[in-house]
Amino acid sequence: MKFVPMKELLQRAAKEGYAVPSFCVWSAETMSTVLHTAQELRAPVLLMNGPCEFKPLPPPVLARVARSVAADFEVQAALVLDHGSSVAQAAECIEAGYTSVMLDFSTRAFAENAAALREVVALARPHGVTVEGEIGHVGKVDAVTVEGTGDSTLTDPADAVAYVKETGVDALAISIGNAHGQYTRLPRFDFDRLAAIRKAVSVPLVLHGGSGTPDDDLRRAISLGIAKINVATDVVTAMRESLRQQWDAKRNLWAPMAMEEAMAAVADVVRRWIRRTGAEGKA
Repeated sequence: MKFVPMKELLQRAAKEGYAVPSFCVWSAETMSTVLHTAQELRAPVLLMNGPCEFKPLPPPVLARVARSVAADFEVQAALVLDHGSSVAQAAECIEAGYTSVMLDFSTRAFAENAAALREVVALARPHGVTVEGEIGHVGKVDAVTVEGTGDSTLTDPADAVAYVKETGVDALAISIGNAHGQYTRLPRFDFDRLAAIRKAVSVPLVLHGGSGTPDDDLRRAISLGIAKINVATDVVTAMRESLRQQWDAKRNLWAPMAMEEAMAAVADVVRRWIRRTGAEGKA
């Protein structure tokens, strides 16, 4: 299989009332686990990584790994830059073969955010690459999480309209009470705000910080227009806890054997999220 532009998957999801789950991946093992589970459930999925995942392997290498792994599967999937930190990084990922790029300038002034995204859109369009931007800011709920900074700033529907118009982005990440990390208390989503944003803009909407979201809130958010949901903390936690339990028990101390069991735990997360988002059977 070849990775497709993300907007192809999101546009169908938005039209048919489900969401495409986007999973944090950083290695051949994690990529293979997500794609194998997606193939098993006949679901579209997104493989995402960003600046922190680039520390061991840079974008060109990760993209080559992803293409090599994907060759063994028949899945509808996109390769996604998540929370890109600069226009240059987005350009590097476009050149490397990512089929979607996100530049996160959500903590910057509106004009700076919009200008940078216009530049990324101009770079991406000739390659058929999807561009995601964020207006309003999705913060984080703990000191460990690497995505987002500080507190969230809720998305103003009027800003969302202006932002989409000025930038030409294909997908819009919004802030409605969601946050990155492991929730220490249940989030309180502003569904009226979500409904107003959905009514005001036509591009697919994105929910960052999916991990820990209650099922009822998830279903309602999807019904009101969320077409992509990012899942990172649940994936990382499943692997970390599996490895910790194995090593604490002095079991599977040979790393490849431990990783096999850890990936089974990750597959459980992927399977659960594919079903929670309604993506099962949509590929």
